[in-house]
Amino acid sequence: MNHWIIAPVVLPAILAPFIIMVLRHHLDLQRIFSVAGSVALLAISLMLTAQAADGTVQVYELGNWPAPFGIVLVLDRLSALMVLLTATLTLPVVLYSIGSGWDERGWHFHALLQFQIMGVCGAFLTGDAFNLFVFFEVLLIASYGLMIHGGGAVRLRAGVQYVVYNLLGSTLFLFALGTLYAVTGTLNMADLAVRVAELPAEDTALLRVGAVLLLLVFAIKAAVLPLHFWLPASYANAPLPVAALFAIMTKVGAYAILRIYTLVFGPDVALTEGLVGDWLLPAALATLAVGAIGILGAREIGRLAAFAAIASMGTLLIAVSLFTPQAAAAALYYTVHSTLAAALLFIVADLVMERRGGEIAPRPPMPQSLLVAGVFFLSAIATAGMPPLSGFLGKLLVMDAARGADDVWMIWAVILISSLVTIVGLARAGSLIFWKSHDPDAVDQPGYEQHDRDGGAKPLPAPEPSPGLAFSAVFMLVGGLVALTVFAGPMMSYAEATADQLFEPAAYIDTVLGRSDK
Repeated sequence: MNHWIIAPVVLPAILAPFIIMVLRHHLDLQRIFSVAGSVALLAISLMLTAQAADGTVQVYELGNWPAPFGIVLVLDRLSALMVLLTATLTLPVVLYSIGSGWDERGWHFHALLQFQIMGVCGAFLTGDAFNLFVFFEVLLIASYGLMIHGGGAVRLRAGVQYVVYNLLGSTLFLFALGTLYAVTGTLNMADLAVRVAELPAEDTALLRVGAVLLLLVFAIKAAVLPLHFWLPASYANAPLPVAALFAIMTKVGAYAILRIYTLVFGPDVALTEGLVGDWLLPAALATLAVGAIGILGAREIGRLAAFAAIASMGTLLIAVSLFTPQAAAAALYYTVHSTLAAALLFIVADLVMERRGGEIAPRPPMPQSLLVAGVFFLSAIATAGMPPLSGFLGKLLVMDAARGADDVWMIWAVILISSLVTIVGLARAGSLIFWKSHDPDAVDQPGYEQHDRDGGAKPLPAPEPSPGLAFSAVFMLVGGLVALTVFAGPMMSYAEATADQLFEPAAYIDTVLGRSDK
């Protein structure tokens, strides 16, 4: 067996308790180990992605117990890509948290972050539905602590709301798993696929209940309308570097939909077309529309970034709901883009909030106003899907994949109109925050202080303890979006091969169940 497959789970699982038990009073050492662990995770994920690129499916059997009796981790193109995306996001978030000083505003930031990375990577790698639930709970428990990091009544209230909604989702998840086990006698995904395909049509009523419950759970995780209400307040009031890391958490829900409803309830199973496709597409369109309207109406930059995350999930789930290889490939490309773009916007929102507050209204010029305005402009282009960055290519791919759909004109109309509304909302926010701040009439209104009116004052110092490190993290995310644009061809080739592997799951099933040579 390839023991590197379990490394993305074991590495943070060892590092987190080590930080708590040994380094709890040494913040500098916590930072060193957290950055080193993030770099190691990125290197391991690159190696695993290279191994999976040829289409080989690898299985790691814990305790050497074969499936379906034992717990297995499965490395294929999709799981490798998602682990790599997680590692790529983790490093700039860790660096920004250190550079901005967020990690010293509360206890155990780096340990909780490592526990969350463990849960996310485990969710992407597991080949067992029950252990998907276990890893969901690991990442959620860690995220509860990160949500209220730094304290405050507003943050605590948002954290409680976040906990309540996700506990509801966890309860439904257990009900769904119990239902599936009662019908099939297994929770291994590959074994589930075999047994579901063997069930006669007249015996699938209870199976449909389990499929509906699973879809509700994943819709809650992915913030699909009307189950999205927990996200705006939770993400906007969380520490924004934490919200940047949370950009990958909604993708766990989308990943689970794509994995379960191509493997277990595949295109040949009536449940996929009759239940998932018919319900998910209208919900995704509504999610995109509500997200765009939220961007336009947001009065605080944190809520603007949260609604942008909702809108991006709507676009992503439109592609997922089409359930074709072409649409799945477009969804994977857009997944990478939207994760990096959402994280960038949250971090830029934190730069703004630390300098002038979060309200989208005229204020005196902030420190490093020109630099912050530049990165906000780049994040706005990426979020709105404007050329030349990867969001433009991602939306074109999604629209192209929808050409053969029955509702193609509605899909195109919602995507294009929502993009226009998003552009207007982001332009409004940018003009009020950066342009109006240099307007003497706006700055001289009652309640605003005079600021550098003679032009001779020295620039104000940055509020971050290490602004160079903080901006380095920002430009790492910008570099990721640029690289995704420049290397769109190779990325789409990998995404198309991944989609083909998803819709032809025989190799996955045979490898996990030991039907092929290992």
